[in-house]
Amino acid sequence: MARIVLGIGSSHTPLLTLGSEHWRHRAEADYANQALNMSDGRLLRYDEVLAELGPRCAEQISPEILAQKESACNAALDHLADALSAARPDIVVIIGDDQRELFGSSNQPAIAIFHGAQIVTCRKFPPDEREGWRNAMARGYLMDDQHTIPGAASFSENLIRGLVDEDFDIAACDRVEEPDAAGFGHAYGFIVKRLFRGRSLPVAPVLLNTYYGPNVPSASRCWHFGQALRRVVEAVPDDLRVALIASGGLSHFVVDEDLDRKILGAMALGDAQTLTSIPRAALISGSSEILNWIALAGAAGPLQMRWHAYHPLYRTPAGTGVGAAFAVWAPDADTHAAAGGDAHH
Repeated sequence: MARIVLGIGSSHTPLLTLGSEHWRHRAEADYANQALNMSDGRLLRYDEVLAELGPRCAEQISPEILAQKESACNAALDHLADALSAARPDIVVIIGDDQRELFGSSNQPAIAIFHGAQIVTCRKFPPDEREGWRNAMARGYLMDDQHTIPGAASFSENLIRGLVDEDFDIAACDRVEEPDAAGFGHAYGFIVKRLFRGRSLPVAPVLLNTYYGPNVPSASRCWHFGQALRRVVEAVPDDLRVALIASGGLSHFVVDEDLDRKILGAMALGDAQTLTSIPRAALISGSSEILNWIALAGAAGPLQMRWHAYHPLYRTPAGTGVGAAFAVWAPDADTHAAAGGDAHH
C-alpha cells in the first residue's frame, strides 16, 4: 500500500528566486497595487495601508536586513530539499493554486487533479535582456520556457476516483493542449526547480482554486479535502512512498504576522478547530494560498510538524511583502535537524 512519508510546506514568492538587492522591484508593484488585501477582507491602496498602519517596518527594510532574510530563507529551502531527498519518495503530490496559468475564467474548477504523463510549464516570462531580475524569477519558476515534468498518471487517476468516492467533485485533466498559451505555473515550477535538485520525480499536481470566486473552497473544505486525500493515497494498492508538498503562502500582500504565527502554531498542534474556522476575509488574494497549507495539514495524518521556520519579508515601510514560511511534517523527529534562523521545533 502507498504511504505518506513526508509533508512539506513552502512559500513560493518571487523574492525566493531573487537576490535581496532585487526585492525593490516587488516593492514597486506594492506601491502601484490598488487592491492590497488586509486580513479583514478590505482591499486598499498603498497610501491607505500606510495611513492605517504607519511606517511600521521602515527600519526592517535596510539592505543589510533584507540580505540576512534572503540567507535565512535559502537555508530553510535547503533544509526542505534535504528532507525531500532523505525521504526518497516515489511520487510527489504538489498542492498548489493556478493563477491564470493553466485555467481561466472560462473554466475555473474549484479542485482539479492532473493525470497526464507529462506536465508542461507555462512560458509566461520569455527572456528579456532588459530585465535581469524578471529573467531570474522566470527561471526559478520554470516559466522561462516550456519545461516538461514527469506526471504520475496512474497514481493520479487513483486519486481522482478515490476522491470522487469520498464525495469530492474533482475536475480531471490529462494534457496541456496549447502550451504556447497556457501551462502549469509558478506554484509547481518553483517546487520542482528549488527542491528536487535536478531529480526526475513523478508529480501528481492538485490544483486548488484559492484566488478566484465564486467557487473558492473554504478553510474547512480544504481541511476535509486533505483528510480525504490521505485516505485515498493510503488506499492505493501499489507499494509507493509519497511526499506531499503545499506550495505558496503565507500572508501577502500586507504581511500579517499574527495570522501567520497563529496558523503555524495550529498546524504544529494539529488544531483542526482553529484551521477550519479561519474566515474567508483573511484568505483572499495572496493570503488565499494558506488554503494549500490547510489541505496539507489535513492530509498529514500520523505525521507531525517536526520543524518550521518563518520570516516576514517586509519590503515597504507600511509592511507589504510576504510572510515566508517553511515546514516539515515527518514521522520521526530525529530524522530532521534544525535549519537555524527564526526556526521552531
